Formats: sequence, C-alpha cells, structure tokens
Amino acid sequence: MTAPYTPGPRSRIKRNPKRGSYDRATVHAILDSAMLAHVAYTIDGLPYCTPTIHWRDGETLYWHGSSASRMLRAQGPGLPVCVTVTHLDGLVLARSAFNHSANFRCAMVFGKAHLVDDAAEKERALYAVTDRLFPGRNAELRPMTTQEIKATSVVRMEIEEASAKVRGVNVGDDEEDGIWPVWAGVIPVTTVIGHPEPSPVLPDTIPLPAHLSAFAAGRALDIALQDSFTRWQEES
Repeated sequence: MTAPYTPGPRSRIKRNPKRGSYDRATVHAILDSAMLAHVAYTIDGLPYCTPTIHWRDGETLYWHGSSASRMLRAQGPGLPVCVTVTHLDGLVLARSAFNHSANFRCAMVFGKAHLVDDAAEKERALYAVTDRLFPGRNAELRPMTTQEIKATSVVRMEIEEASAKVRGVNVGDDEEDGIWPVWAGVIPVTTVIGHPEPSPVLPDTIPLPAHLSAFAAGRALDIALQDSFTRWQEES
C-alpha cells in the first residue's frame, strides 16, 4: 500500500477537514481526470495564477508552453509553486442562502518548478503530453521538428505536499429550515464531450481513429481523461 502524503503547513486542511484527504490515489485521480490546472506563483513580490494543460508521471507533474513565456522562464530556477485542479460536480441549493454550496473534487499540490533542460527528457515529455491525452496518437502524427521542440518549454515539479478535498453530498440545511416551502436539492454538473467536427480540409476517406474511442460523444470528460491516462500508463 502506498503511504499517503504527509500534510505540512501549506497542505493541511483546516476548514471542514472531514472532506479532506491526503491519500495519493485520491489526489492522483483528481489530477489525472482533468485537462486543465492552475499554477500559482510569485514574481518580484506580485502574485500570478496561470491556467495550463498538465500531465502526471508518477510523483512528477509537467506542464508546457512557449519558450518566450515569462511565466515559464520565471518558474525555471526552482520557483515554489502551488498547482490546483478542480472538478465542479453539482450546484447545491439549500433553503437558506448561507447553506448554498457546490459539490466538487479538488486537489492542491506543492513543489518547486524546474525547466526541463535535458534534450532527451524534454522530447519525451512533449510526446508524453499527447499520448497521455490520446494514447497511440503520436504513432500516426508527423514527428515534431527541432524548431518546434526548441520553441516549447517544459516545466516539471516533484510533488512535495498534496491534499484533496471533496464534497459529494446533498443539502446541508439547518434542522429548522427543513419545513421552509422552497425547492432544495442538487443540480448535477457534468462536462460532456460533443460530436467531433472534422477539419474542413480533411478527406472523407480518413475516419475517426480508434485511439479517440474514449472521447465518444456524450461521455463525461473526466471519465474519458481518466480512461486515457490509465491506458497510457498500461502501454508505457
């Protein structure tokens, strides 16, 4: 059994700790079933928070962007960062404004960001981000050029601390509010995959490839991303 993360001052959950978890599998599942993370950091005493596509390999998080990015250049020397991922699962409507809430899954991870300078590691990481999302796709694509790799920066962060927080229950009304004559309950929220829209210059003879089967129209995005991550891990 893998040991849970050890909470520190940055990651310890103080408000509603019963919703918190330091279990690695819980944290990893939240990270792996999302396509977008937010990276928070400080440059010259000023706070920034940048959305980015992320991917995880073991206890290492990666993200990437343009080599001209001020964000990535600033993070490169080992800047402390906080990376968060959140899934909104429901709108919770109570009988009082105070008790309205949301159902969610979120993960907050901490570490130091470093630019990936090793050419081989960088190239592996850039191919990994595509195969992590769409396992098997790289085998069908034209290879990246040297200039494309040069134009892209990759950042990695070893996870030092992490915590998850989850709310997945119905309304938490005060007992005396239970007879108030207004509707209360949960409105579920799901990000659903739509129907593919082919490129306008795509020949009719090229079908949707099998490696995109996880992203069938009508599936929940988080489930599709988790399935893709699991397949990538199994095939790596």
